[in-house]
Amino acid sequence: MPRYELLNNITHKDLRVSTHFGAEFGDQVGMVAAYPTEFAELQREYPIFLRKDPKGSYHAVALLGFSEDENLYLQGDRWTANYLPGAVAKGPFLIGFQEQMVDGQLRTEPVIHVDVEHPRVRNGEGRGQALFMPHGGNSPYLDYIARVLRGIDVGARAAEEMFAALDIAGLIQPMDLEVRVTEDYVAKVTGLHGIDRDALAALGGEPLQELHRKGWLEGAFLLLASVNNVSRLIAEKQRRLRMAEELAVPA
Repeated sequence: MPRYELLNNITHKDLRVSTHFGAEFGDQVGMVAAYPTEFAELQREYPIFLRKDPKGSYHAVALLGFSEDENLYLQGDRWTANYLPGAVAKGPFLIGFQEQMVDGQLRTEPVIHVDVEHPRVRNGEGRGQALFMPHGGNSPYLDYIARVLRGIDVGARAAEEMFAALDIAGLIQPMDLEVRVTEDYVAKVTGLHGIDRDALAALGGEPLQELHRKGWLEGAFLLLASVNNVSRLIAEKQRRLRMAEELAVPA
């Protein structure tokens, strides 16, 4: 059960965070949240799709595997892609907001919370990244986490407007994924949406200019380009199936 606390260098001075990966840390999942602020990096290695929540809003996800508990980027305690999605990189942290006095004015400022019950969190010396320096300043790792959380915050706020605009422009279509991995194995992922290539190519006039002015047009092209990374998932799934077959053959 998560238990979030406002991070500070007194209560949490001895906390360390494991940066290894594995099912024990919740990494054995088939998709993770993705944010427009990281689409340029994600689309080089991950397929990015949209999913619709019960309220009808779209949210982006990076596809990691073909089932809920399959992460094809996870090998032992290693993550094999060069770019780590922000939703994974943030680990046990989340961004919150708190009213603070800044230059004599009451402002709502972002603050970091940590889930002290998260399996990555260790209290005391040992393996893991320290959050604070011996004399109380932020460690390089915590500075990195702050940047990740800022990107998530900005991306989450941009996503709502961006996906609504793409939907109004008629660019989003259902896109259930069904691929033949081997002769005997067909992978299927439902509930996905993606960019309609033909609708994007045909878009013109004011709708096209408006998406370009807002900065959402680039995101649409990145989403579309990312789908090519499904081939990477297929290749890795084929490799793992071959390994399983070889292990099953008696010596």
